[in-house]
Amino acid sequence: MAPSTARRRVYLDHNATTPLRPEARAAMAAAFDLCGNASSVHAEGRAARALIEETRAELLSFVNAPSGQAAFTSGGTEALNLALTPHLRADQADRRPFDLLLLGAGEHAAVRAGHRFPAAAVESVDLTAQGTLDLDALDSALQRHEGRRMMLVLQAANNETGVVQPVSAAAERVHAAGGFVVCDAVQAMGKIDCDISRLGADALALSAHKFGGPQGVGALCFATRAPHIEEMLLRGGGQERGLRAGTENVAGIAGLGAALRAVKAERAAEATRFAAWRDQLEAEIARIAPGAYFFGAEVERLPNTSCFAVPETEAQVLLMLLDLAGVAVSSGSACSSGKVKPSHVLAAMGVKPELARCAIRVSLGWNSHPDDYAIFVRALEAAVGGIEARREKAAGGTRRAG
Repeated sequence: MAPSTARRRVYLDHNATTPLRPEARAAMAAAFDLCGNASSVHAEGRAARALIEETRAELLSFVNAPSGQAAFTSGGTEALNLALTPHLRADQADRRPFDLLLLGAGEHAAVRAGHRFPAAAVESVDLTAQGTLDLDALDSALQRHEGRRMMLVLQAANNETGVVQPVSAAAERVHAAGGFVVCDAVQAMGKIDCDISRLGADALALSAHKFGGPQGVGALCFATRAPHIEEMLLRGGGQERGLRAGTENVAGIAGLGAALRAVKAERAAEATRFAAWRDQLEAEIARIAPGAYFFGAEVERLPNTSCFAVPETEAQVLLMLLDLAGVAVSSGSACSSGKVKPSHVLAAMGVKPELARCAIRVSLGWNSHPDDYAIFVRALEAAVGGIEARREKAAGGTRRAG
């Protein structure tokens, strides 16, 4: 039999989803053999319940909320939809609903479209040109709405640019005004420290498939046991301590826990490795396309993420050429790629539409290898060179015709 000539594909879209870690796969395979319903009192049910509660305790320890609470969900989107409601009761003493939701202008669609506040009770807070929340704009919003019961939702890191957000500084301001802070840690979990105490957040949302767990499972964590959601999204039984009805996804939760354990052991080393690779990759991009622009490069970013644009080179064209060369990257959020519209994140940063349309995101993950970005660099050089050659040929034809 002739040897295979299939070319190895290179996956550099880990911010969209990262491949399942082997530890998570093994934990899920073992959990599939647990036949009991975690709400049943017999031995089989108790075994499933034990796995869930052990993982819950591990998760709360991981985010440094050992005396808090966590509800497992179907992912980050559900976790955020669950938290972002006027009817979240922050403590037993104050039952007033929240009457204003503040959100960063670069938040994910799960926040922008997933909250349960009326439109008139939602206000967007500007970003700086580098993509961080504008804290002066937040101060102005808090002053304008003094006396109102406010909730702020803010990403730990932006999914498109990788820019790390000033959650702690924002939380300090919101708490001083008597408000509540929800941190969307979906993109940041497993890449940077997501200690809920350090962040100053009251609640934190995450999704397993962003750090090597399975798709379809996530969680909403609270720093304390005090908060309660009076209007649940999913109504039914009393699962997840009354926060989320429905039979738990035991295998998914097992996979989430195993991925967390792997992250705990490897995150620091991975962050150092990814940051070095990202910097090398960006140096190569700048060599290939001297006019390339790197979004958020002057502030702290996720170590695995580079969002850049080659001016006058449409992202969709570049994506297709890279895909044909065996390299998978994206043009932004996986939840909106494929839609022909400019990035709201880049627009909030003041990026001109003609440059935003050229934006490409490269994101590394736990199974990335130096060969991956080397293959990407060769594919990008060929793609950009081919585009420029066709452009020059077309321009020459136009001159001759004139």
